[in-house]
Amino acid sequence: MAIWACAVCVAFVLPAPVWAQNKPSTAKKPPVVAQKAVKKAVNKKPGAATPQVKTKAKRLDAVQRPAVPMRASHGQLAGLHASSDPLDLRSSVALVIDQDTREVLFRKNDNAVLPIASLTKLMTGLVISEANLPMSEMITITQADVDTEKGSSSRLAVGTVLSRGDLLHLSLMSSENRAAHALGRSFPGGLDQFVKRMNMRAQALGMSDTRYVEPTGLSSRNQSSANDLAVLVGAAYKEPVLRELSTSHGREIEVGRRTLQYNNTNRLVKSANWDIGLQKTGYISEAGQCLVMQAQVSGRKLIMVFLDSAGKLSRIADAERVRRWVEKSANASGTRHSALADNQPG
Repeated sequence: MAIWACAVCVAFVLPAPVWAQNKPSTAKKPPVVAQKAVKKAVNKKPGAATPQVKTKAKRLDAVQRPAVPMRASHGQLAGLHASSDPLDLRSSVALVIDQDTREVLFRKNDNAVLPIASLTKLMTGLVISEANLPMSEMITITQADVDTEKGSSSRLAVGTVLSRGDLLHLSLMSSENRAAHALGRSFPGGLDQFVKRMNMRAQALGMSDTRYVEPTGLSSRNQSSANDLAVLVGAAYKEPVLRELSTSHGREIEVGRRTLQYNNTNRLVKSANWDIGLQKTGYISEAGQCLVMQAQVSGRKLIMVFLDSAGKLSRIADAERVRRWVEKSANASGTRHSALADNQPG
């Protein structure tokens, strides 16, 4: 009715075309619905707004209402983003080391302990790989695998049946949360035993800053430091299946009558400029954008860790900055490959 009333009012206000101004009116009376709408608008109480005014007010209020700010990451709350570095990275934490010599090429807040999001799945994959469980064993996605931590969605519906190998593939390549949770839940002894094994493996590797409470990374209580994660990348790189699955470009999965296409969450695996041996991405609001990689740059095997990066593509941009810096340094005679950021904690 509001739209009819508006249309009628406009018709009364606009002048008739020149060719029709001297002709007798043949216009029909407005429809009954429009007449009622006009009558209602005329007889409204003083101060009452018309439907059009109310709608406009709502739209104006929506424009003027400040947007809900994104939840600050732990790194932002700790003031880590105030740290400067020679490469002007957007990640508040970064570490680049030579995998063979352990020489530190670049460091920035590398001792800070922060949530690590889906980087968790790298330890999940390591525990599964070292357990030598049958990769062909079929596992069913259950209601227990549905995310209650963040309410994230998944294309793996409850009841989906996939092999352990497929679940591992989707966990590492596409960061599939239900797949990772199912891997932990179906582990001998159950989920609690699996999480215990994750923490035991971290301790065995000397990852003293690391703690896991679940296998997906959805919980912000899964935490680590860049130094610990570099150790994890080195250990995971020794497992051929983790190298292969984490750097896979994509995979089609048959789910019932449907074929689902999954792609790698790290676009750099498809880049001709990169030779990546292992990688994992991660994101939750508390952790920011995260990325770990093993890659060969200028003939050197490097381990790179980027945590708490601000911006959806900033972790990728930071990796590119580091790669170009290493390449430039390698081409410069007598230049040492090292850079230390300011304001190092502890």
